Amino acid sequence: MDHKVFISEDDEYLFGQGTHYEIYKKLGAHCATENGKKGMFFAVWAPNAAQVAVIGSFNGWNETQYLMKKSKSAGIYTLFIPGVGTGELYKYLITTAEGNKLYKADPYANYAEVRPGSASRTTDLTKFKWSDAKWYENTAGKDINRQPVAIYECHIGSWMKHQDGTENGFYSYFEFADKIVEYLKEMQYTHIELMGIAEHPFDGSWGYQVTGYYAPTSRYGEPTDFMYLVNKLHQNGIGVILDWVPAHFANRCTWIGMF
Repeated sequence: MDHKVFISEDDEYLFGQGTHYEIYKKLGAHCATENGKKGMFFAVWAPNAAQVAVIGSFNGWNETQYLMKKSKSAGIYTLFIPGVGTGELYKYLITTAEGNKLYKADPYANYAEVRPGSASRTTDLTKFKWSDAKWYENTAGKDINRQPVAIYECHIGSWMKHQDGTENGFYSYFEFADKIVEYLKEMQYTHIELMGIAEHPFDGSWGYQVTGYYAPTSRYGEPTDFMYLVNKLHQNGIGVILDWVPAHFANRCTWIGMF
């Protein structure tokens, strides 16, 4: 059965109005099936580009093989590529009106190459099965202003580290989940506020130099590993708050600038 991802006229209209609150389900890279063939659907907004191509590890970074098609009104470029699976590196090659070439990471990617690499990586978030329904049942209808709240602010990369000589000593999302749940329950915190989760190039920024707002940093594992962390916190009755810092995006040529 086909699972086709596409940009509809309604998608274009709502996106143009700034009111498409689920556009992340369409832009970026998403597993899809068309005409019985599995592959990846790519979509990116680049309204002033003369041309956009998808390049990646799946085609030797060939710059002319996969040219994208531009939508009629919203400036969104799309392309379905059969045979592309998860774990592949990719970028968008944007040709400007002046003929310059820009090699850009995907602003809507859910997964990124570990720094210092700057490519996006294909993934499939549907593989993860949530089991935190009880958390939502317990919190539904409650007035947060009348509930006890104790928030623990935490940066994963520096909260606790391995001392065995591994690179940077970072705990993975899995390892962090086990340790932080134990600590939060012992100290009776109700919520955790995670600092700088979105992808970023410089460790010293603590995540406040964003290059991918839809991608939890790959320093600590895959996106589904991060989902495991949130799921486990919820299972243990702990709310999760994520710092979101739209004023701190990195605007170097590889990233969000010049789209």
